[in-house]
Amino acid sequence: MRCSTRHCFITSVSIIFLWLFVILKVPWEIEDQQNVMVIKGQVASYSSSKDQRALEDWQDLTFKYMKKIQQRRKKFLTVGFSSVSRPEGSNLFYTLDSLFRASSKAEQKHFIVLIHLADSDLTWLRETVARISSLFSPEILAGQLLLIHAPSDAYPPVGGIRNDTYPGEFYSKQNVDHAFLMSYATNLSDYFLLIDDNVFCSPNFVSHIQWKVTNMNSNPWVLLEFSNMGFLGKLFHSRDLPLIAHFLLLFYKEKPLNRLIPHFRALLVQQNPILCRPFLFYHRASHPMFDDNQKTSTVKKNDSYGPDNPPGTVFTDMKVFDVHFPWEAYTVDESFFWTYNVSTGNHLTVIFSHPVNLKRVQVMTGSMVEGEYTLKKGQVELGYTPERMPQECTSFTFLGRLLEGQLDQEIFPKNIRYNVSCVRLVVKASQVGGLMIRHISLWEEKAKEQEGVTS
Repeated sequence: MRCSTRHCFITSVSIIFLWLFVILKVPWEIEDQQNVMVIKGQVASYSSSKDQRALEDWQDLTFKYMKKIQQRRKKFLTVGFSSVSRPEGSNLFYTLDSLFRASSKAEQKHFIVLIHLADSDLTWLRETVARISSLFSPEILAGQLLLIHAPSDAYPPVGGIRNDTYPGEFYSKQNVDHAFLMSYATNLSDYFLLIDDNVFCSPNFVSHIQWKVTNMNSNPWVLLEFSNMGFLGKLFHSRDLPLIAHFLLLFYKEKPLNRLIPHFRALLVQQNPILCRPFLFYHRASHPMFDDNQKTSTVKKNDSYGPDNPPGTVFTDMKVFDVHFPWEAYTVDESFFWTYNVSTGNHLTVIFSHPVNLKRVQVMTGSMVEGEYTLKKGQVELGYTPERMPQECTSFTFLGRLLEGQLDQEIFPKNIRYNVSCVRLVVKASQVGGLMIRHISLWEEKAKEQEGVTS
């Protein structure tokens, strides 16, 4: 039977399109899948191989794979952070778990996670890459999770820095770590979000950021801040990343990263910070223990990374109700202290059983997601020389002011961290309505750390 001219024409065109699809599409997908499989095979070999060459091969394959990723359509957002090994254990895996769990499947199509594994320890690199590959293989294969590593010989010298206000060598390397991270992220997306490797994320943080960026279209900006803790939660235009990477490499020895970023913002003519509430990112007080056979996590309580909260007694002159007592602000669980209608001069004070040496203080007020019931104006002070019964400290040193109801600060200069007997939260302006004091978390300076400082 003869077919009609129209039917033959349609059939011929269909065959031509099918042929073009096969010769153009299939080899591209095969090549892409082969690259991924080779990378995963190389990662698996890390558990048995200790050859420097293996790591170099993995890096070469990563760059080849990334070249293809960068040629594809840009994402809305890159979430980037650097991570190094720590004696007390890493919170990296929990951070990754929180990033993906806090976002829906639809949101995950709009962002990519970039991690700079910034440690020169090859054993740690192998173990970390292998574990990430095991726990997050779907995200890796989907192109949602990328790992990079800059070799140690690419770093400028970071030693020989003399500065009493902060540990210069550590922060100098941290600046260079993030310069490499930001430089690499330039072409991945329209925006870049800087976080830390020990955080948890509020639900649907991507949608919150998209909404804020859309609302800011008519107002030029350089930096949006979705957290007030250090450099956590800072959003940049990706087009500015080469500039800030160059800026960090120029001044990496001068100041810590969280102090350099405001200078960069001012240089690009945004004088005042733009704080975006509710805050979306928070530091974890403790790190989880991950099982390679499951993606759920169990938080390890009272570990060496979490707060120490030395024994003490909590006093306050704020109103106290039959629920949510003052001492609940000093626990390491999810309880909190609730009060209302506070006045200037009101305080909540922790008096220790014995003087302690502190290295870090964290105070959080307000609800976690909505950001309501915060202390509008307050400050934290360190107290010394307790006297009388009941005891109270007779002298106090100013530590820092709360910003948007929160403070997370290492104690510098170091001479004020020793023999601390009290930590006091003071209200600096009266406010009407409820107040939630969620956490007062304290970290002690251990004997080994003191020996390292004096040696």
